[in-house]
This record gives sequence, C-alpha cells and structure tokens, in this order.
Amino acid sequence: MADMDAPPAAGADAAIIARLYDTIVSRKGADPQTSYTAKLLGRGPVQCAKKFGEEAVEAALAGALEDKAGLIAESADVLFHLMVLWAAAGVTPGDVYAALAAREGRSGIDEKKSRGA
Repeated sequence: MADMDAPPAAGADAAIIARLYDTIVSRKGADPQTSYTAKLLGRGPVQCAKKFGEEAVEAALAGALEDKAGLIAESADVLFHLMVLWAAAGVTPGDVYAALAAREGRSGIDEKKSRGA
C-alpha cells in the first residue's frame, strides 16, 4: 500500500497544476450563475488579485497557528486563486515555471539583489 503522506511524483504535481489551470481557463466566458470560476474571472484581474490576497492571508494565519490541516486546505485555496489570477492576467503555468527555472541554482539573496529587492 502506498504511503498516504508521501507526495506524488514531481510530474504528477505539475500535471495537477496543468489540469486545474486548463479547467480554469475553460471557464472564461462561462455562465457566472453556474461557475464560481467564471464569476471570479468575470470580475477582472483586480478582484481576482484581491481574492488571492484574502486566501494568502488565511493560509498565513493557519501556518502561524500551526494548524497543519488548515494550512493544507488554505494552501489549496491559495493555489486555485493564484491560477485564477494568472488566467485573468494572461499568465500561464509555463511562464511561472520558466521564471523558476531561471532562478534555479541561484542563491535567494543574489536573486533578490538582481531585482533590486
């Protein structure tokens, strides 16, 4: 029997993100009365960004409270709402993967300096 706490293989993780993103994009222009995602996307990038921020705060609070189950649930919400924001703003997972790949092997300190942060 598989270990239930073991994460799926990296390719499976990326496939989940790709499937969810594709589903989100497919809801653009759908009926907001029947699709929560269509309702979010119909409100535009600013409102999608606000909803993402709300979810990120909830995840941060769950983490600060050391609520593992809450953090897991809120993290799923954060990822979903981040991808809704991506779709609203015309960003794809591939764009983000490319940015991550460009940073791979660089120290976080050096990377932040390169952005003037």
